[in-house]
Amino acid sequence: MSDETVTSYRVDEQGVALIRLERPKSRNAIDTQMLTELLEHLAVARGDEAVRVLVFSSADHMGLSAGADVREQLDAEAHVRRMQLFSDLYDTIVAFPKPTVAACHGDVVGGGAEIAIARDMRVGGSNLRMRFPGAALGMPVGPARLVTLCGLAAAKYLLLSSRTVGADEALRIGLVNRVAPAAATEDSALELAAGVAAHPPEAVARLKAMLHEWDDVEGRSAKEGVGQVEHVRSGTGLPFQS
Repeated sequence: MSDETVTSYRVDEQGVALIRLERPKSRNAIDTQMLTELLEHLAVARGDEAVRVLVFSSADHMGLSAGADVREQLDAEAHVRRMQLFSDLYDTIVAFPKPTVAACHGDVVGGGAEIAIARDMRVGGSNLRMRFPGAALGMPVGPARLVTLCGLAAAKYLLLSSRTVGADEALRIGLVNRVAPAAATEDSALELAAGVAAHPPEAVARLKAMLHEWDDVEGRSAKEGVGQVEHVRSGTGLPFQS
């Protein structure tokens, strides 16, 4: 693990916390260090009563994340551990008790797309290129959260085809809630978050809890995560460098 952080975290006066990915030279590819830092930020935000809404973004509006870092040096055991961290991250985001927003600008692929759809709301940049490549990579990931978000038919279309969708199509099928100019995606997400943060936090948290209880997205996400980890443990899954 590097001594340099690959993410950042701050909270503004309105109670909006912002987590940013900070690996632009690697297209914000997600490695073990990034996963660890993200889980740490989520734990801090969850325990901070001043935080009312959490926004997820990146420092580069050309891409939120290109997905898992396939160049990371991993042996088989470390590969399983990283997949466990991915699973833990998805579940932690889904179960986060406060509202969450993702700024989906540029490339939002694989693990980056999974993080985005684990959020409650998404702002798409006009340059959005979102893709769920699980089928192409032989990785069973995505159904638990995607079906909740945009329905069974759209989830099948996205997951089985592994096709890339742009901003207009993403808006039409419910992958994003609004579209903003590429360079203003994060600002638009922060604006949306500030509007939610202005509401009574107890009522907002209760509404989110009710929606999740009736939909059981948290239970489905956890079950899918177990399957992902076992898939990698069996010797299949995403490529990696040993």
